[in-house]
Amino acid sequence: MDVILASSSQYRRELLSRLVTDFRVVSPDVDETPRAGETPARLAARLASAKALAVAALNPGAIVIGSDQVAERSGRPVGKPGTIEKARAQLAVSSGRTVVFNTAVCVADARKDPLRTHSALDTTRAVFRPLSEDEIARYVALDNPIDCVGAFKSEARGIALFERIETTDPTALIGLPLIALARLLRAAGLVIP
Repeated sequence: MDVILASSSQYRRELLSRLVTDFRVVSPDVDETPRAGETPARLAARLASAKALAVAALNPGAIVIGSDQVAERSGRPVGKPGTIEKARAQLAVSSGRTVVFNTAVCVADARKDPLRTHSALDTTRAVFRPLSEDEIARYVALDNPIDCVGAFKSEARGIALFERIETTDPTALIGLPLIALARLLRAAGLVIP
């Protein structure tokens, strides 16, 4: 069975390998610009679906997995910092606050005509403890989270930044909700595990 991950994310690739041993990776060409009035949850769901459908259109006969994550803090989007300075600034603003992560996944079954999709959305609340400047600087130097939404890696040392994480699926915070994805892949006929 041809399974494709429609993502260039190394984190999603690593997560998917927990469920599926044989898959390809194809980077989707999707405009990720938010639409006027679009909530972070709707944006994540739309982009996950758009990525899966874009790659499925070019790969008939495949099962394509698309995913996207949109984070928000007090109603404002939180992205990938890109630099050490921006990572420190993001964490300083998040100190003592909650960041909400909306992680969507869509499975497009291009073996069917018409193509069928199955989707899920996970909402995770990451509650940061109060962080000092020294803690932030030390953490960023150790984990270098410049390519991570929210400027942390919860699967690494970043877990020490939180008071708590409220979620139904801890892998969603990393970028791919595996509990939901396993359910969607089973619905598509894959044997998981």
